[in-house]
Amino acid sequence: METGLGGRRRRRLRRRPASGRPPKLDDAQVERVRAALEQGAQTHGFEADLWTLERVGLVVEQVTGVTLSRASVWRLLTGRLGWSPQRRAVERDESEIAHWIAHEWPRIKKGR
Repeated sequence: METGLGGRRRRRLRRRPASGRPPKLDDAQVERVRAALEQGAQTHGFEADLWTLERVGLVVEQVTGVTLSRASVWRLLTGRLGWSPQRRAVERDESEIAHWIAHEWPRIKKGR
């Protein structure tokens, strides 16, 4: 039996269950959402293959039946799914990028 100040400190430092409201989606639902999002936006009937918070929210509702606010969709994407916001330029030219990497980057790097 622990007595004294040391025992009380250890009891206070023990892990406690997370406080606050439990998540609306359980782990299995999150994985179903991940699988649906990885199929791409066009697979779900959207014209462009870009995900917006509104689009993700619609897919979450279709897959799980749970309606999430924009803030909750953001937390789902960045927290539980580990995704980050990214935007690929519409005017992106892969051949120009490859040329720049092959020719311009080595020239710039030599100047350092």
